[in-house]
Amino acid sequence: MAQLVKKPLFNPGGDTDVRLRRMIGGNTTNLNDFNNLRYPWVSGWYRQAMNNFWIPEEINLSQDVKDYPRLSPAERTAYDKILSFLVFLDSIQTANLPCIGEYITANEVNLCLSIQTFQECVHSQSYSYMLDTICAPTRRDEILYQWKTDEHLLRRNTFIGDLYNQFQQKKDPLTLLKVMMANYILEGVYFYSGFAFFYNLSRGGKMPGSAQEIRYINRDENTHLWLFRNILLELQKEQPELFCPENVQLLREMLEEGVRQEIAWGHYVIGDEVPGLNRRMLTDYIRYLGNLRWSGLGYGALYEDNRQEPASMAWVSQYSNANLVKTDFFEAKSTAYAKSTALVDDL
Repeated sequence: MAQLVKKPLFNPGGDTDVRLRRMIGGNTTNLNDFNNLRYPWVSGWYRQAMNNFWIPEEINLSQDVKDYPRLSPAERTAYDKILSFLVFLDSIQTANLPCIGEYITANEVNLCLSIQTFQECVHSQSYSYMLDTICAPTRRDEILYQWKTDEHLLRRNTFIGDLYNQFQQKKDPLTLLKVMMANYILEGVYFYSGFAFFYNLSRGGKMPGSAQEIRYINRDENTHLWLFRNILLELQKEQPELFCPENVQLLREMLEEGVRQEIAWGHYVIGDEVPGLNRRMLTDYIRYLGNLRWSGLGYGALYEDNRQEPASMAWVSQYSNANLVKTDFFEAKSTAYAKSTALVDDL
């Protein structure tokens, strides 16, 4: 298979005709022209992502400081391990996305990837803020690096990390397709038992600030999922040879493995020990998400069962809606901007 060529940064000979623009393998000038878009959906995505701007410190964690010591041992263990998992994967995303962008030849899509990279940085900062606020420094460091010592955590991270590393070694269209699918799995399946755990704490009156941090992160991840789904759908049209039956089966097996990994993780870290959640609920929910993700790419259901949202998990949608929960968001935002302005004035 032909190798991909990294796009030049300065390219006076690049195509200016938007009709010639391609997701990969194009001849881009790298000019960010918002008036001439090859992919009109980028405009809506860009506006949504910019409107989602937030700062972790805007969210008050004072109640979480009181609640954390009162969590049951199972809840505290799940809280720690899920945070360790989330902070690592959002960190590796920050490093991975620019590598993908080097081979995307649609400048407007690269704008989206740049915003996503920034948002992944904010997510990593938010997890650190949560840990810095509720934990002693030594405990914080122990939690941060559990992904290296916990074999379940390491196995999950290895599945995604190996796919990302493959693209570091092999720059061909199929490997790029696989790394894009890995992003789709990460954003659309891999985080969700952890997110549900935080919302479950919140509906039990515990750790409300942590749940609000997760709501804003979840909202961002939904836009990232939308982005990679649209990239894959555009590639289906532009590079149909990439989606031969053998490669589609490969993508399906990747998603199935992602679902298996997420279910196994939920059973391990939450199991039947956390009030309000159990293995059956998590299994049904993650298989439902797997069906959503595969059908979102135009391939129908991944599984015969779990085609509808499980009634036992219907509350997740409500608790994940960042606009339905009262916070001191706007009051804090003005303070944050005032601090930012002061920093600029001091230079």
